[in-house]
Amino acid sequence: MKAISFAQTGGPEVLHLVDVPQPHAGPGQIRVAVRAAGVNPVDWKIRNGSTLRTIPVALPHIPGFEAAGVVDEVGAGVEGVSVGDEVFGAAQNASAEYAVLDEWAPKPPELTWAQAGGLAMAVETAARGLDLLGLPAGSAPAGRTLLVNGAAGGVGLAAVQLAQARGARVIGTASRDNQEYLRSLGAAATDYGPGLVERVRALAPDGVDAALAVSGAGALPDLIALTGSPDRVVSIGDVTAADHGVVFTTGAEGRAFYSLREAATLAAAGRLTMPVARALPLTELGEAHRISETGHVRGKLVVVLD
Repeated sequence: MKAISFAQTGGPEVLHLVDVPQPHAGPGQIRVAVRAAGVNPVDWKIRNGSTLRTIPVALPHIPGFEAAGVVDEVGAGVEGVSVGDEVFGAAQNASAEYAVLDEWAPKPPELTWAQAGGLAMAVETAARGLDLLGLPAGSAPAGRTLLVNGAAGGVGLAAVQLAQARGARVIGTASRDNQEYLRSLGAAATDYGPGLVERVRALAPDGVDAALAVSGAGALPDLIALTGSPDRVVSIGDVTAADHGVVFTTGAEGRAFYSLREAATLAAAGRLTMPVARALPLTELGEAHRISETGHVRGKLVVVLD
């Protein structure tokens, strides 16, 4: 099969189209013919070697941890899914014609292949953060106010929509160009950066109950000031979190893959979507990495296959 792979760490130029053997679904897994695969910052961090200590990979390596496609192989012990079903989920080596999924949910027809291909990791990461903040699915206290710092990327947008579905009022920070989109999703929106505390307090005079730091460094002291305590803040984007007494979640403490079905249900009801910043051909994965590295992406970048 065709895949994009790299045999040495470096810039996007180390990515090459290669022929490799097809993977096969093991017990508890399924294989899909990939229609779209998401591109996440972790992909290019692995490619450039900056995560070798925390996420070691064997070379050559096919990037990609999420995909949407058509099931064509079902592993032993798997029930509730059949060859021909359309699904999205957490994948291994997704930048290829075929990929093995470890966790999945049915793809709602309301989502395009590109939207579904970039959904799984954003949803799982967002749900994990919300769970840690005491905003779990099905039993979250209504009326709480959540601040999402960095709300316009894939994880931020997933957090905004999941939190609202779980009963929270949401305030999101984003660049001016993305604030109207956040408002269209039902969130309040404001700028990030200096003056954040005053701007958020103007939007939420009764206070902020919890904050999710999705991206950027330097905001944690403001988020702590707004919520009143470090244990009301969770970070997925600021590795200095521990210095402030804030939980930094990597998924090592457990993944929230149950949220894939939560997201599928919400998407089918028109209550969750994922904008696609760019959908590029598989052969342009390097360009997708370059765009992702700028850090200025609304929604998700994906590569698509015919």
